[in-house]
Amino acid sequence: MNVIRTVKELRQAVAEAKAAGMKVGLVPTMGALHAGHVSLIDRARRECDFVVVSDFVNPTQFNNQQDLLTYPRTEEADCEKMERAGVDVAFIPTVEEIYPEPDTRQFDLGPVAEVMEGAMRPGHFNGVAQIVSKLFAIVEPDKAYFGEKDFQQIAVIRRMVELEGFSLEIVDCPIMREPDGLAMSSRNVRLDAEHRALAPAINRVLRESLDYAKKHTVAETERFVTDKINSTGDLETEYYRIVDALTMQPVDPQAKPAKGMVGCVTVYCGGVRLIDNIKY
Repeated sequence: MNVIRTVKELRQAVAEAKAAGMKVGLVPTMGALHAGHVSLIDRARRECDFVVVSDFVNPTQFNNQQDLLTYPRTEEADCEKMERAGVDVAFIPTVEEIYPEPDTRQFDLGPVAEVMEGAMRPGHFNGVAQIVSKLFAIVEPDKAYFGEKDFQQIAVIRRMVELEGFSLEIVDCPIMREPDGLAMSSRNVRLDAEHRALAPAINRVLRESLDYAKKHTVAETERFVTDKINSTGDLETEYYRIVDALTMQPVDPQAKPAKGMVGCVTVYCGGVRLIDNIKY
């Protein structure tokens, strides 16, 4: 595996791969890799000839500076995981390499970025669009791989691709979970033992809502999930919304949850903000 830290070297490595007729896959990450990331790499490895994984904690997508400071950084362990997974290039740049000057671009991401995470974290999705568009412009991949845990983010990235005219395939990959159902996340390492034991209740309640939804409305199902999570120890729901799975827009609250809808939740578990979702 080649560890590259500059844009110039990365462009050169990718250009050589493309000159050899290779299909290029990109897996953008913020490091602190876990089995969920490895599943994305495995998919890219199966479908592409040359796999690039970016390992970069992007400051422009954090609207909470404390969250940026406490975000786990595990470069050495990340490199070991990437090498074992067969990554060709690990791109691990500095902030100065990615942003030699401030990125002032504002993306017209539209309604998909205005609800849920977009409403709760102002500027977050614009920061995501900044870094992902930079990576797409540098690597020019044939395919880029993203996990469905960040369900709304995938919709935002598809919108950004449309806006910027990138020619690539966005591949969304299933959520990877711990044996107890907790969605794998780099933030999970910040959970103490007490809150780690509580966190699986999030997915458990989401799965219970599938049966509940068969006889109840969207509004009732949203209340069911919110109330049940909030009644579980030290868990506090920031929001639970059942939305159209493509547009992220609200659906008729008096309809029953149905195929084509997804329920997205954000929960504070102690001081750690966790997200998850479930398809109806």
